[in-house]
Amino acid sequence: MRIKKLLGAFAVVLAITAGATGCGSRAAGSPASADNTGALVGISMPTQTSERWIADGKNVSESLTKLGYKTDLQYANDDIPTQVSQIENMLTKGAKALIIAAIDGTTLTDVLAKAKEQNVKVIAYDRLINGSPNVDYYTTFDNYTVGVQQATSLLTGLGLLDANGKKVDGKGPFNVELFAGSPDDNNANFFWTGAMDTLKPFLDAGTLKVPSGQTKFEQAAILRWQAPVAQKRMEDILTAAYSSGTKLNGVLSPYDGLSIGIISALTSTGGYAKGSLPIVTGQDAEKGSVKSITAGEQYSTIFKDTRQLGAQAVKMVDAVLKGQQPEVNDTKTYNNKVKVVPAYLLKSVIITKDNYKKELIDSGYYTAADVK
Repeated sequence: MRIKKLLGAFAVVLAITAGATGCGSRAAGSPASADNTGALVGISMPTQTSERWIADGKNVSESLTKLGYKTDLQYANDDIPTQVSQIENMLTKGAKALIIAAIDGTTLTDVLAKAKEQNVKVIAYDRLINGSPNVDYYTTFDNYTVGVQQATSLLTGLGLLDANGKKVDGKGPFNVELFAGSPDDNNANFFWTGAMDTLKPFLDAGTLKVPSGQTKFEQAAILRWQAPVAQKRMEDILTAAYSSGTKLNGVLSPYDGLSIGIISALTSTGGYAKGSLPIVTGQDAEKGSVKSITAGEQYSTIFKDTRQLGAQAVKMVDAVLKGQQPEVNDTKTYNNKVKVVPAYLLKSVIITKDNYKKELIDSGYYTAADVK
């Protein structure tokens, strides 16, 4: 009788051990036996004022729908309370995962705590969400490298670097002005740091000069990435630092929307003709700026293929809803001040009039008619 009891107890232990082992391959925190087929996924995008966010939201939603999930796609029009409210509504509707491109990466702590209570996985999309332990994964481009590329294209446009990135001696000095992104967007700091690390040797040597004297991030930052704000700042700089006939040779702009505002200021207040504008950089390869590049106005932009970004976010969601670990390729860089968020980083490309057809049209990102 004693032997039978011991054997019975041993069988129970084996059963418990086997059950624990069977859970080992699931993503941490995923329901042990949840069936998430057809689950609702909330997609929170910051604004519809930028064509890239409209395309991103549509792409992610359609891709998830093809996999059999339901989606709730919302745009917050750059209003933080609206974004918080929209995410709360997604949770109320029973969303099992959230993809969030934050307006302000520091304002979602409370609503993400609610997501955690409901065991909802959170994917930060392109913009890191700061100050919360409840961000599970992050997908973006290598944002420091994007900044390096912006500065490199500025230097190439000015003739300080050749096509191979080799320094060209005997050029300059050149007058440049510096713009940065929104201070509440974590990416803006990476863009700025990458760019300034690249420009620093030229600034230190006096090959590049900033007549306005505005060389700090806080001075250059444009809240919410708004083109009218960038245009006004450029107009003020031109009036204060270039009224005596000093020539502006280049502008570091971190985003195409800002570049449009900057160019408007250059042609109106600055009196520059469209065929002889300073070198102006950008980012996102928006249609209007690609047209500007082909017209010889804006010099360059950085192409971040958001089809790849969206596909990676969809893969992450699909994995966590199936209780699996998503693929990541960076577990060190993106510290949100509470934790290092596992990330998947994608590559970006410098676009000029010399390669836009190959990178944008031949790849199917745009048609020739889109940027004609």
